[in-house]
Amino acid sequence: MTAISRGATPVTPVGPVVFGLSHEARNLHWLLSGLVEEVPGIRSVAVVSSDGLLLLSSDPERTPYTGDDRPASPRGSTGDLATIVAGLGSLTTGAASLMDGGLVKQTMVAMEDGSLFVMTISDGSLLGVHAAPECDMSVVAYHMALFVGRAGHVLTPALRRELRQSVEAVE
Repeated sequence: MTAISRGATPVTPVGPVVFGLSHEARNLHWLLSGLVEEVPGIRSVAVVSSDGLLLLSSDPERTPYTGDDRPASPRGSTGDLATIVAGLGSLTTGAASLMDGGLVKQTMVAMEDGSLFVMTISDGSLLGVHAAPECDMSVVAYHMALFVGRAGHVLTPALRRELRQSVEAVE
């Protein structure tokens, strides 16, 4: 695979190999690639099913380091981000239920050295983004909303199964 350049830092194309996948699965990979490549400050991205399984990711294990010997994502693992996103999604859903708050649409955690955004996709799946501290949060949230709007109606049970199988094939 060839590297895609964002400034002086080469970025490896995201996710597992998309050869042999359906048109819809390739489109979701393309949308995720666009999110990672177009939004400054995004370190890693994971799409997690409603039952907590990783469906799609930015594959941060191949992402360049931030320059200060820290991986660009939590512990450098897509699985770690997926676990965090699933747990945070479950926690906020439970909190909303206890508070009669309705459906959780978005969660944002601001940390000293970064931010974590989680947005619900229409089928109960979650989009999680780990971003650098200097990111423009409104730009990240806007592009996440665009992804959710485009992905939500095509993320059928059959497509979720196909995406999960493609992730398992890479692991």
